[in-house]
Amino acid sequence: MGWSSQETSKHQDHVIAHVVGATVLGFFIAGEAAHVLLDIGFIWMIYLDGEMGLLPQSMAVAELDLDETIQAELLSDISLLHKEGRDAPEGLKRLRAAPADCLINEVSLYADTERRRILMTGENEHLVIETSLTTGEISFEAVSLANDAA
Repeated sequence: MGWSSQETSKHQDHVIAHVVGATVLGFFIAGEAAHVLLDIGFIWMIYLDGEMGLLPQSMAVAELDLDETIQAELLSDISLLHKEGRDAPEGLKRLRAAPADCLINEVSLYADTERRRILMTGENEHLVIETSLTTGEISFEAVSLANDAA
């Protein structure tokens, strides 16, 4: 079938307006969402169905149903990524550094039956999150728009 562009809701538009201009530092998957760490002190949650939320990073971690040790590791990783950027040393325990240096210029949402794709377009590098409503899988990767356009 293939990817088709999807209209975004007012709420999604509001969240997207806040993330445009931010740089993606890293991410982690928890529950049914990708949690994207931004250089502005917020975590952008992107759920399987493409819905999204945005919370200050400490509040986002506190709201996760995780034990205190895991939450402390997440906060430590967040601090390290803010200090060192996505080139942070191998000291990350829970987060993964962003696979590309992406200052978000635009965000687009696509669908293909039970799959969703969120494309973060940067000036030079681009990131994509793909989800599956059927399997619950979430992937996060760098893409080349010339080869991997929606």
